[in-house]
Amino acid sequence: MKWDIILAGVGGQGLLSLAAVLGEAARRCGLHVKQAEVHGMAQRGGSVQSHLRISSETIHSDLVEEGGADLLVSLEPMEALRHLPYLASDGTIVTAIASVENVAPYPDVDAVLDALRASASTHAVDADALAKDAGSPRSTNMVLAGACGAFVDLPSAALEEAVRSLFAAKGAGVVDINLKAFRLGLAETQRRDDGPSVRRAKGANNAP
Repeated sequence: MKWDIILAGVGGQGLLSLAAVLGEAARRCGLHVKQAEVHGMAQRGGSVQSHLRISSETIHSDLVEEGGADLLVSLEPMEALRHLPYLASDGTIVTAIASVENVAPYPDVDAVLDALRASASTHAVDADALAKDAGSPRSTNMVLAGACGAFVDLPSAALEEAVRSLFAAKGAGVVDINLKAFRLGLAETQRRDDGPSVRRAKGANNAP
């Protein structure tokens, strides 16, 4: 089995932490993981992307080919649209709905979300609102990490342990906030039915 994931957003949104949770959870499950460094303008407001590949077999490249991603996860809707060429024909999009207007003119957000829904199974999450409910607006990336949990075959326990490990040095309060954000994101995508779910995994006989 394997999953090819593109993570997108803008600088300052915590893309690396999102990738780290998914990758660490996969390692805890004994899977092979390769993650490309963040590409793009990593300063605050610049477009960034990361490639994450998870497999039960050896992985020979850390880059996802265009048209090969099972899952496109974006912390910002326009970045999801920008990275749409990477998504496989039966792939799934999980995106936050709040815009970061780092281009001018920025298109209408509803139009962007409509374009995503017309292109693929799309789950749009109000990550900002859920992060505030969790106790910190900065935890939107963990909301998205949780939202991904409905579409990858990684146990929730492994994902939560990865969240704990990532934030342990910052204290129990920060861990608790980010775990709550993760759980709210997971519950949001588990309860919604915006379209057919992503295929659970590619067969192990597919070459990574």
